[in-house]
Amino acid sequence: MEKKKRKRLHDPFFRWLFAVVKHLRLLLELSGKVNAEVGKFLSMVNLDTLVRIPDSYSNVDDTGEADLAFRVNVASGAPVLVGILLEHKSGRDPNVFEQITKYANSLMKMRDKNSDLMRLPTMAIIFYNGHENWDPLKEFNDEYPEYFRGWSLPYRCTFVNMVDIPDRECLACKYVEVGMGIAAMKYAFNGKKLVEILPSFKESLAKLPPYRVSCLLHKISVYLGEYVNEDIQKELDMAFVSVGQKYGFVSAGDVFRKKLTDAHNETEKQRQRAEKAREVGHDDVFDVLQDMGIPSEKIEEARTRLASLNDGGAKVK
Repeated sequence: MEKKKRKRLHDPFFRWLFAVVKHLRLLLELSGKVNAEVGKFLSMVNLDTLVRIPDSYSNVDDTGEADLAFRVNVASGAPVLVGILLEHKSGRDPNVFEQITKYANSLMKMRDKNSDLMRLPTMAIIFYNGHENWDPLKEFNDEYPEYFRGWSLPYRCTFVNMVDIPDRECLACKYVEVGMGIAAMKYAFNGKKLVEILPSFKESLAKLPPYRVSCLLHKISVYLGEYVNEDIQKELDMAFVSVGQKYGFVSAGDVFRKKLTDAHNETEKQRQRAEKAREVGHDDVFDVLQDMGIPSEKIEEARTRLASLNDGGAKVK
């Protein structure tokens, strides 16, 4: 039987964070500062008109291959739209262009009630936060002579390594969720940097409503739980302990320790039940068996077996 794939936590975090239009806009603006092609694209569209394409296209919920899709008006004011596809990767994926092509073909269409009117010009942006260097576009284009590069994809595509977004830009983010989220993804494979950078957001967190703080810290903690070891989790928990006490934040470390406590408590309950059962006299047990209608020969067999065990002898077969 084929093993069921483990649910990935990094995709839901990216989707949760950047499904919010104002968060996406900020991510795009930060990306435009480190990626010239994104910057050029942003100059050609009106980000005030960003609209998310509904999730109805995704048949795999939060672990979908196409993380997010949007439509936006062109900056010239002409009544036309272009598409934006965001694809998040935390590791090398040789099928990334196949995935994007599939979703571009199915999503980036203007529809009326009867037919597809047109396909939208689409910018696909691969956001990457892996621990090793990877540039899928370079690898893809290197297979072709320069003249043919860019011919095979039915959309524009660019690549943003999130580690290139400076920490200072993250710390200065208008929305702390975006800055702290990017920082968490940038250093998901670098526990030392996580412990250095994330506590720097505490002052900004203090300005948010409690429910937003609690939700953000919990989401980041669960996300990082897939990458960092328990020691790093404890350090981060300690760094935010005052915030957690104030806002009721439950960290991934807290969840882990609660599971251990619950497991210990359940084991102790089972031990106590077993101890209580042993305190009940054998005669009482046999009386109950008799009242239940168990044949007398079976009860006698049980007496013999118990007597043998109590004497330290071999089990009666």
